Parts: sequence; structure tokens; C-alpha cells
Amino acid sequence: MSDTLGTGRLRGRRILITGAASGIGKATAHLFAAEGAALTLLDRNADALAAVARDTGGHACAADITDEASVARAVEQGAAAMGGIDGLVNAAGIMKRGSVLEVDVAEWRRVLDINLTGTYIVVRCCLPWLMKASNATIVNLGSGQSLLPNAPERTAYSASKGGVLNLTRALAAELAPAGIRANTICPGLVDTPMAEGVQGNFGNYALRRLAQPVEIANAILFLTSPESSYVTGSALAVDGGRSFH
Repeated sequence: MSDTLGTGRLRGRRILITGAASGIGKATAHLFAAEGAALTLLDRNADALAAVARDTGGHACAADITDEASVARAVEQGAAAMGGIDGLVNAAGIMKRGSVLEVDVAEWRRVLDINLTGTYIVVRCCLPWLMKASNATIVNLGSGQSLLPNAPERTAYSASKGGVLNLTRALAAELAPAGIRANTICPGLVDTPMAEGVQGNFGNYALRRLAQPVEIANAILFLTSPESSYVTGSALAVDGGRSFH
């Protein structure tokens, strides 16, 4: 189990986390385990995922989120292991840097396929379980680029994360009658492998530093916990002041 101190805020919850082998997804898995949640962890990196599962007591399911059949199998396994699913965190994603002329259509499609379509597939596969649960939650990972897409060489990434933001808003409206809340976290630069090569590019951040993955995980925890029971359709900027500075 995680050695992070917790207060049991997610005791009894059954939560599926994608992208759980590293970065924000891994930090979220450790935090949620410490807060008492049962976990199903998805990632393409089976070896790294197994290590996180051992540390958190989670159920590891190696899966490609762009493959609906793969995701459906993982979700069924996770639901069986946990006795259902009442929370989802979509943290899996990639970033492709390059100008419009440098990023070809195949690379563009890959970014959208993973970041946007992959998020949709996971939600779709989890939804039958979420609809059976009480007070179910969905938290999708957008980006500061969802709110202010002004960083150079991020066109494909910005488009995909802007899509995640509006997908989540549409889900919030559609699923509210079923009691399911859906929200987006919009991080700025985070100290993860995805930020390699751009760690020093935070001059337009009010706090003048990168975030640590656990800082984003704490925001995800808030939107998954009962403390945010009247919050749905929101886009929470966790970006060190990037979106207003």
C-alpha cells in the first residue's frame, strides 16, 4: 500500500485510473490508496503498472485506451475485482511538440486518438458501472492549454485537450440526471516525463515553478470526494497562475 498519510476520504470507493504507471496517474493512485479507495489501474506499460499496483494494492490491467475491446476487458476485470466502479480518473495522455508543418496528419491523429478518443472510450466502457453507483464521479485530465492555448508547437496537443474539456462539459450535462458528476482538471507544467525539455519554460507562471504530480493528484482527490458534491462541468485550473498571469 501507499505510504502517503491519508484520512479515509475515499473509504469504500471503487475507482479506475488510467495512465497509472507514471506521472499524475501514479501519484493519484498512491494518494487514493492512502485515502482508502479500491483501485483498478490501467496503462500500456505493464511492468511499471505492476509495480504501482503492488505499492497501492490496486488491480493492474495492462490496456491500450485507444482499443475499445482492450478497455472493455480491463473494465470488466476491474469491476469484478472491486465489486463495481463508482469513480473514474482519466490521466492517460501524450504530448507531441512541433509546428503545424512539422506534425503530420498521422501524428495529429495519434495525439487526438489517445488524448480525446481514448478518454471517450474509457468513459463509455465505465458508464454502465458508474450508472449503477451512487454519487459517481468522472475526472478527466485536460491542460492549461485547454484554457489558454498559447504555447508554441502544441497545436495537436491543445486541440486534443480542448476537446477533453468540452467532452467533459457535455458529459456533465448528459449524466447529471443519473447523479454522475464530471469535471476537468487543467494542469500547467508538471514535473513528469512529459515535461522533459520544457521544465524551464514557466516564466509566464505566477508561481514561477513546475507543479509536483501530487499537487495535481490533490485536486483530483477534491473532485472525486464528497467535498465537491455540488461541482460538475467545471474546469479547475491547477496551473500556478498560468491562465491569468
